Parts: sequence; structure tokens; C-alpha cells
Amino acid sequence: MPEAVWIIGTDMVKIGRYPERDVVDLAADAALGALADAQVTVQDLQVMAVGNMSQLATAVQKQIGQTGIPAYNVASACATGAMAVRVVHMAIKSGEADMGLAIGVEQMGKAGLLGPAGQARNSEKQVFAPSGRRGAVLPTEGVLGTGLMPGVFAQAGMEYASRNDGVGFEQFARIAEKNHAHSSLNPLAQYQKKFSLDEVMNAEMIAYPNTILMCSPTGDSGAAVVLVSDAKLKTLDPDVQKRAVKISASVLTTDPWTENGNELPDVNTLTRAAADQAYAMAGVGPEDLDLVELHDCFSTAELIHYDNLRLCEPGGAGAFIDSGAPWRDGKTPVNVSGGLVSKGHPISATGIINIFEVMTHLRGEAGDRQIEGAKVGMTHVIGLGNSCGIHILERRAA
Repeated sequence: MPEAVWIIGTDMVKIGRYPERDVVDLAADAALGALADAQVTVQDLQVMAVGNMSQLATAVQKQIGQTGIPAYNVASACATGAMAVRVVHMAIKSGEADMGLAIGVEQMGKAGLLGPAGQARNSEKQVFAPSGRRGAVLPTEGVLGTGLMPGVFAQAGMEYASRNDGVGFEQFARIAEKNHAHSSLNPLAQYQKKFSLDEVMNAEMIAYPNTILMCSPTGDSGAAVVLVSDAKLKTLDPDVQKRAVKISASVLTTDPWTENGNELPDVNTLTRAAADQAYAMAGVGPEDLDLVELHDCFSTAELIHYDNLRLCEPGGAGAFIDSGAPWRDGKTPVNVSGGLVSKGHPISATGIINIFEVMTHLRGEAGDRQIEGAKVGMTHVIGLGNSCGIHILERRAA
């Protein structure tokens, strides 16, 4: 079997807005912080991957150090950061490198919930003639489906609710109540304010059943991790070895064909496939997870992913949230960081920020939000287009 891969250093920039800095600054801060945490330098690296929707790898190298190593530019929407980790993981697994750096970074500003798509829709002249790859006369928006994120995940949630008992507006709102409460313990979260269930349910409606307090905000951040081979880890300082976290599974899936996939993105099938592969690769099951950081870009997304990640019985996501199981003091704590809904969602950084969170708990360094005795954790992100990245991390045995 190929040798294990470990994470020995990680860091992230507090999620917020940094108009006085640029995206390279955010990436460099996270990278240098992760290198310092790992007690290594850029001279020790043999491979690097930078996740962003632009090509930043060379620009980041110019800021943190140019050594001639291969540097990959990675982009896959919200799964970008996880994909950057996967690229470095594969390079180490293949034997091409024994140490590498993965960075995810985003500077979003105030794009709004609809982003560029919503802005363009208001300014473009309507032409009712066949065009585009499929020769459509009208976009699917509002007719057969939607391409805007609030609508995509609202419809995905309502589809689940229509097929399963015990799922309604209140169950989706309970998820936001939980995540806002969790974020109040996270000093790196964009927002740290608790909201009651009534406040969540009575907030401005964005796309039913998601109110504005059930939608992730836009924000800026960078995050990074340093990965090493098992052989390399054994040569490092004992303190570095002690704090190392094992990557027991690193999985990336994309969309298989589904009947409705052309009208509405399918966020379920590729997540289930990734979860099943990850559990098999790591030799653990959902019952072994001490915490999960999953992709709750909207509260509806978190609920359906309880089922997709096998955290509950099939069809049982409503009962799962009602039981209190995903709260930080529950059976399977989910998004103890505050999740994307309250911690923030700087798109390309999110996949690595999730890893930072789980790794911090496995090291026993999460402070007031610490899940005591955490040994195994999972991270999950979806990048519509579509890709799904899952990592299972394990604390190093004493």
C-alpha cells in the first residue's frame, strides 16, 4: 500500500472584508502561517497548488518564495480548495514529492447572493432566438429549473422534503439556529451572533425555504495546509510529529449522468459516491466521526447532506436535526465552526478552511469550541459544475 500522507501545518485568515489588501496578500499570509505552524520553510517544498478562480500560483510564489517547484492553478467553484489539497496529496502519494503546500484563497467583496449572474440578467437585452450549446430559446431559470445558487439549493431542499416525512421550514431553520450559535465560539468566523429559531424563520425570505439568515455571506479569506509523506514526517521534529494529522481519505468525484441534471444541478449523487469511497478508503464509518464540516452554503444544503454523507438513516435528516445530533454537544457534531452560513464562505478558500477546522479539533487546539477527545473528522465541499471533495482526517496515535 502507498504510504500515508500527513498534514503538519495549517493556517487561515479570519473571514471578513479586506479592501486594503489583495488576494495575493491573503494567500501569502495563510501560506506563511501554515509553513510556520509546520516549522518548515518554502525551501522545503517540492510541489504547490493554489486554488482560486484566477491563475495565482506564480504570483503567490513571488511573494512567499520562488524555488522552481511545480505550482498548479486549481479552480472548481466551491470545491476549489479541496481540489488543491487533492493535487498535492496525489503528488506525494505518487512519490514525486515528499512535502507540498496547498492554498485556497478568495477576495469576494460584496458580490451579493446572485453575484455576476444576477447583475448580467438585469442588463442583458432579451433575445428570443435559439442560441447556446443546446439551442435554447429561453434560459431554464424559472421554467425548468435554475442556475442561481439560492434557487438551486432551495429546490434541492424542497425536493428532499417532498419525498421524506418530518422535513419542513422549521427543520431547515433549526440548522441556521445551530450554526449561528456555533459561530459565537469561533473567533475566526465572519459573524459571531446567535439568532433564535423565530428570528431565523422571520428574517427576509430569499428563496423559500431559505431566509437570509439561512444563506452564506460573501467574504474574503485565505487558508493553507502543508502536507508530507510518512517517510518525511519521521525525519521532522518530535513536536511536529506529535501535532501531525493523517489524511485517511482524499476523494474527488464529479457528476454521473442523471435524468434531471441538465435542468437542476444534482448535489446528491456525487456526494453519496464520494462519501462511500471515503469511508471505504479510510476504513471507518459515519458512526466513527467525531465531527463533520460540510458544505452548508444554504441551510437546505446541510440538511440533505446529512443523508448524503450517511450521518442519518435514509430519509431521516429531519429527525436528525430535531434530535439535536448535529449540535456541538450531540452525537455527530456538524459545522461546529459556524458553517458557511455564519462562519462565511470565501469560495476557493472554503475547502481548506474546513480542513483547518477539523485539524484544529484533532490537535485539541480549538479552545472554547473544542470537541473533546476528537479523533476522526470529515470535511466536505461541493463545487457546482459539478465536483465533490471529501477528506477524512485522523489524529496521530500517541
